[in-house]
Amino acid sequence: MASTTRTKTTTKSKSKTKKAAPAKTLVVVESPSKAKIISKYLGSRYKVLASVGHVRDLPKSRLGVDVNNDFEPEYINIRGKADTIKELKKEASNASRVLLATDPDREGEAISWHLAYLLGLDPADNCRVMFNEINKQTVQEAIKDPKPIDISLVDAQQARRVLDRLVGYQISPLLWKKVSRGLSGGRVQSAALKLICDRENEINNFIPEEYWYIAADFGDGFIAELSKIGGKKAKVTSKEQTDSIVQELDGKDYIVRSIKEGQRQTKPYAPFTTSSLQQDASIKLGFQTSKTMQVAQQLYEGVNLKGIGARGLITYLRTDSVRISPQARAMANAYIKEKYGDEYAGNNYFSNKNKAMQDAHEAIRPSDINLEPDMIRDSLTPDQFKLYELIWKRFTASQMAAARYDTVQVAIENGRYEFRANGSRMTFDGWRKVYSASQNDNEVKIPPLTEGQILDLEKLITEQKFTQPPARYTEASLVKEMEDKNIGRPSTYASIIAVLIARKYIKRSKKSLVPTKLGFDVIGILQVYFADIVDVEFTGEMEDKLDAIELGDSDWHNVIAEFYKGFSEELRIADSEVERIEKEVVLSDEVCELCGKPMAIKEGRFGRFLACTGYPECKNTKPIVKSTGVKCPKCGKEIVEKKGRKSGRVFYGCSGYPDCDVSYWDKPTGRLCPDCGSMLVESKARTLSVKCSNPECKYKEKQK
Repeated sequence: MASTTRTKTTTKSKSKTKKAAPAKTLVVVESPSKAKIISKYLGSRYKVLASVGHVRDLPKSRLGVDVNNDFEPEYINIRGKADTIKELKKEASNASRVLLATDPDREGEAISWHLAYLLGLDPADNCRVMFNEINKQTVQEAIKDPKPIDISLVDAQQARRVLDRLVGYQISPLLWKKVSRGLSGGRVQSAALKLICDRENEINNFIPEEYWYIAADFGDGFIAELSKIGGKKAKVTSKEQTDSIVQELDGKDYIVRSIKEGQRQTKPYAPFTTSSLQQDASIKLGFQTSKTMQVAQQLYEGVNLKGIGARGLITYLRTDSVRISPQARAMANAYIKEKYGDEYAGNNYFSNKNKAMQDAHEAIRPSDINLEPDMIRDSLTPDQFKLYELIWKRFTASQMAAARYDTVQVAIENGRYEFRANGSRMTFDGWRKVYSASQNDNEVKIPPLTEGQILDLEKLITEQKFTQPPARYTEASLVKEMEDKNIGRPSTYASIIAVLIARKYIKRSKKSLVPTKLGFDVIGILQVYFADIVDVEFTGEMEDKLDAIELGDSDWHNVIAEFYKGFSEELRIADSEVERIEKEVVLSDEVCELCGKPMAIKEGRFGRFLACTGYPECKNTKPIVKSTGVKCPKCGKEIVEKKGRKSGRVFYGCSGYPDCDVSYWDKPTGRLCPDCGSMLVESKARTLSVKCSNPECKYKEKQK
């Protein structure tokens, strides 16, 4: 008995002396993948969790902005984030301290501010951690130097969010009444849509002008173009004029009047910003802007590299800056000298157009230039490799020496006509050794010539041409135009284009962006009632005002109040004319079977449909039926073309539905199968004309 007692006493004594585990520092990031990598860098004294994006936002079901109380936003916890918020609160209550390490931009700052609210942190305390790239040294150094949340950045994000909500939620109902439910009109997306519609109008209204190309071919690829007539710039606009010139040139000597030799150099491009990366990836890789941002996010957050481990491969992807850090410049300089030689090192500096904005962020560059793309190809997906290689080459080239060329300009006379030829020969490739420019890099060779030399003409080239309309926007050219005109910010370009396509305001045709009839209809309404919203210049000026908030130069409430004063008056006018707007819809020949009012033709997500003009009292809608001229084999009613509500896919079904459920994916022919008696349908196969709709029947008819 005594022995047992001693054993218990000993056990109790040990439990009293056992020390509790020290509380950990909680670090909150946005992405789960980033959380895993950062957790490895920080070790066991830290707990790293992800907020998985925003945790609080404006409600979806209502405006969520108190226009009568200084435009205060009415934030709520995002639906579906309850478990995440609960876990973050639990871990924060047990932590020795909490650090917020969301992305280093406006959106990231706002997420940290919302997290501070939920976790009971004071934004003025040193709780905010930022790193521009994800590697062990950068992360560990950033953790040691937390700072307060930047309220100016938060205010800038809030201003944009509130402004976009005021516009979107109050313009959209007008579009529903005029065109179709589910449409939207946004502050930036509407200005972007107008650019696309205006370009289409330019193309449609373009009147081509005739002109003629005239050049002298002296053989071996040496061609000189007609440049002047009688000392003035040549302008040839008709065949008659061309024939006259050819006749006048015929039989006369082509004499080398002057030869000017020189040198030129081309400097490398700056490293990528968000906008230039989107443009180059679109042109060279064929990536849509959304894909570029998605893959770049993966490279930034980190990839498991064979033999190296998980690490971020590029710096932060949302930046307007072309600046790079002194450390990155030194790293690049050392690499270039070792890899290519001292003469290739350029050690170039690049400055931003707007030095005040986003200068805390570097340009997009590889975190470690020594990680050459081919070295880590096996650890990357094909898309990751392509984009990393593009970023790596652009940055490396940006720190290399200029390419150098010998140039020659030759002027050739024939009477009062002057022909010119320009040649160049690369003498040092410099940065072009790594990065190919989008412009033509081909050399133009000029043979050895002397002044006064008479040249032998091989043939005279004449070609009729016509001026061409401006090209439709591609994603790359639209991004460039939006950046040039200060519409939106590079981080939003991908989402703007995606929304315009999702709303069916524009569509892709090969690589071009083409406005739809629906897009033209929306812009037409917005131009009438909300001219400022679609005005490119006004949108650009608003971006400058929003940027001033970020710099702490303006109060966001004042900026919104100034905008809303004019916008609310436009809303009032539009609301007062709703009845007239309703009467402008295109009416069909049908009447509503529920209330007897005319049915209007509307455009929706899955095409055109009929809607009652008695809306909102009567919400009756129905599809526009396309007849096939085929009778249902089951009930005798007509088979009509339909579209799936969810998929939008075309199929053919009985007009007697739901009483009759006969339907086909392929268009019925009205003929019955000679083998089984089922309906024969049109075949989509190249070698077949029809096939049996019965999947168990093998009857087919080949193309004649």
